[in-house]
Amino acid sequence: MRLTRRNLLVTTAATAAAQEAPQATPSKPAAKPATQPGWPGSCRTFRGEALREIAFPLGGIGTGTVSLGGRGELRDWEIFNRPNKGGVLPLTFTALRLAGGGLAKPVIRVLERRPHPPFTGQSGVPRETALGLPRFREAVFTGAYPFAHIRFQQPGFPVDVALETFNPMVPLETDDSGLPVALFTYSLTSRATAPLEAALAFSIMNAAGYDGTTRLRTRRAACFGQNLNELRIDKDVRGLFLSTQKYARDSVRYGSMAVLTTAEDVTARLEWEHGAWWDEFQKWWDEFADRGRFSGAPSKPSEEGATEYATLAAHVPLKPGETKNILFVLAWHFPSTENYWNREKEHFGKPLRNWYGSRFSSAWEPAAYAARNLSRLRRRSERYRDLLHGSTLPPPVIDAVSSQASILRTNTLMVMENKLTLAFEGCNDNAGCCPMNCTHVYNYEQTLAHLYPDLERSMRETDFLVNLRDDGSMSFRTPVPLRQGGNRNLPAADGQMGCVMKVYREWRLSGDDAWLRKLWPQVKRALEYAFLQWDADRDGVMEGEQHNTYDIEFYGPNSMMGTMYLGALAAGARMARYLGETAAAAAYEKLLRQGSASLDQTLWNGEYYVQKTDLKPPKAAKYQYGPGCLSDQLLGQWFAEVVDLGKLLPHEHIRATLQSIMRYNFRTSFEDFPNTQRLYAMNDEAGLLLCSWPKGGRPALPMVYSDEVWTGIEYQVAAHLIYEGMVKDGLAIVKAVRDRYDGVRRNPWNEIECGHHYARAMSSWSLLTALSGFAYSAPERSLRFRPRQPGDQFRCLFSTGTSWGGYSQIRAVGKLEARIAVEGGALDLALLRLQYTGARPRLSASFKGVVKLEGDEALVRPLTPLRLKPGDTVRLTLSEA
Repeated sequence: MRLTRRNLLVTTAATAAAQEAPQATPSKPAAKPATQPGWPGSCRTFRGEALREIAFPLGGIGTGTVSLGGRGELRDWEIFNRPNKGGVLPLTFTALRLAGGGLAKPVIRVLERRPHPPFTGQSGVPRETALGLPRFREAVFTGAYPFAHIRFQQPGFPVDVALETFNPMVPLETDDSGLPVALFTYSLTSRATAPLEAALAFSIMNAAGYDGTTRLRTRRAACFGQNLNELRIDKDVRGLFLSTQKYARDSVRYGSMAVLTTAEDVTARLEWEHGAWWDEFQKWWDEFADRGRFSGAPSKPSEEGATEYATLAAHVPLKPGETKNILFVLAWHFPSTENYWNREKEHFGKPLRNWYGSRFSSAWEPAAYAARNLSRLRRRSERYRDLLHGSTLPPPVIDAVSSQASILRTNTLMVMENKLTLAFEGCNDNAGCCPMNCTHVYNYEQTLAHLYPDLERSMRETDFLVNLRDDGSMSFRTPVPLRQGGNRNLPAADGQMGCVMKVYREWRLSGDDAWLRKLWPQVKRALEYAFLQWDADRDGVMEGEQHNTYDIEFYGPNSMMGTMYLGALAAGARMARYLGETAAAAAYEKLLRQGSASLDQTLWNGEYYVQKTDLKPPKAAKYQYGPGCLSDQLLGQWFAEVVDLGKLLPHEHIRATLQSIMRYNFRTSFEDFPNTQRLYAMNDEAGLLLCSWPKGGRPALPMVYSDEVWTGIEYQVAAHLIYEGMVKDGLAIVKAVRDRYDGVRRNPWNEIECGHHYARAMSSWSLLTALSGFAYSAPERSLRFRPRQPGDQFRCLFSTGTSWGGYSQIRAVGKLEARIAVEGGALDLALLRLQYTGARPRLSASFKGVVKLEGDEALVRPLTPLRLKPGDTVRLTLSEA
């Protein structure tokens, strides 16, 4: 076609419509902004420029997600079993049409804020997301995972419009938390003085068959063909079912999507009319603008290399001052994951059945289930949100704990058939990063273990029943498909010792003795492999080649590997003694005592622990840290605090080391800091360096990543500071992280390390356990709370391996009032340990029990052990006798 000025200046009615909407006359004044009714006060709110980077992941555990952008747009379509940053489905949006109410003509708005500059592109602003249609002038986004709320703002608009969206998320309830759905409830409140007719139209591309990576700009792509759009009407739900007939059921491209509503009056366009140029969009606009309803004509399978768009419209009348809520449920079903990360010829590209795909036969089923159970799913998810966000924890801590739980919904975590849990370290833009179940990275993750322990236990079973080799070494990555002995790589010293501690954590939270006995022989072999490889002289100190989470090997004793070893010995001793293996327990305990003394004597420099580098191996000439101050140097001690193993090194040296890490590694600005490595904090931002050399001696080629800032390590150090009572310093680190993820610079729901949604950031859960002093031992039926933040009143969420709920207390001189309320599961309680500063406490409780003072803790024992079920509450008061 010859290029002419006319061709370049083609315009459409859709573009012309992007003018200010006529006002309803007369209208009521706009409502003043307010906090969302029923939402706790700690929720984070964004507007203006801070909306730019927001992408709020919506989806179930192991199902992938689509993200809600800060403006209200759907972005990052990652429901196709792989990451897809920046991926959009063309002409997928929700639009509102209003008529009546004194309007001179119908008004249409896409339910999004208008886009932020720049408005560039080789052909102008890209049109595939319908940016040429009118939008709202401003939006206010409030997020409290798993809920997001957007209030759209437009002066003189006839209705107040808001959106609430969420995906079900309930601790311990993996099935309901693993639904492949996103629920959108649009709220319309009339400000007109006469009745209005509203039509809310959800338009979507049928993306069944999509490969998840091709950049889509139109409905045409090689992966499409024979896509079919249908309107389904059940007695209580109705909507679009979008499928493909091109692929067999066992193909990685096979699947379906659904959009349904509970609205009673619906119309649909199942296929946009085709034509040249922008005809199909123009005709859609004309029909919606002129009639406000769609014909509902049936669709036929699409041609090869193309798919179809479809629209579902809900129609509601609005009286003056009336509010109507309209629900749309978006669901997907892509049951086979492509093994794209295993490059072995016999496995590359092969389908792997995922868990949710085996639960449902199509997208319609989870969509209908979510709609029919909306009230219960919302109520249970709200309870989790409100116990966390309604706690007395500092807002940055709540934000860190809540936001990073969203990682469980992303493609970082996969749940395969039979609930086999497989996890990347994070997500690159179009593929998972660093497969699979990396033992040393997942040392830091605490969120999954506390919220969905059944999935965490699956990872332990893979570690010890699949990846452990005949010699006792463990593959620190999991090959897929699984094979005995795992990959042919070096064992990771920190990862292998951490897995021993993780088994102890899982058993301690669940009390599942049979599970422990099943794994124990392999756990023992994994622990004692250290005697062959890393501690041949049996002095309790790791030496030799120690592969670790920095993707290098440390040579010579260092406290990072050393405390992980000591922690594994401590955990191993406790498990061995419980199982009646007293000789093994005594041997581990003896080695623990020797190692603690030797490590402290060898590595303590008066302020912190250093590495005593063994320079004999040629590879030790670079990438060591020697006299440096490593932020991770007490990693094993932090883990020991989380699982209540006690002190592994002299307490005064632990405290001094943490103070040194804060003094030397925490920076309030990076403006004058040279960094040739990866950049996660810069300019005027604050953050914690991985390593520094305050006394000199920085190697010419230092430990890799040393000048970087990783949020997972920042949260680990912050939690450890809090465990040791240095709350102010710990909170300063947490605030620095969350300030960096402010919506302007970065997405608050996507902390990045080696990839998006990086698993290490789930160390943030330990901030909750540190501030609350939470510890639970299911075998002992013992629960402890020891709040470490100032104030007489304290409230928090708790989650064990068998229950979850809320804890609250009020302190006064010589008096403590406490309350435990169980929301889910079952809590067995034979001992309650609470900090008490009075003398000779007297117990008044909702159960019969006795109390004894031990140090500054009151030990409360029910005369008969309690089993608390959902809805059960215990109350007690301790006061001086």
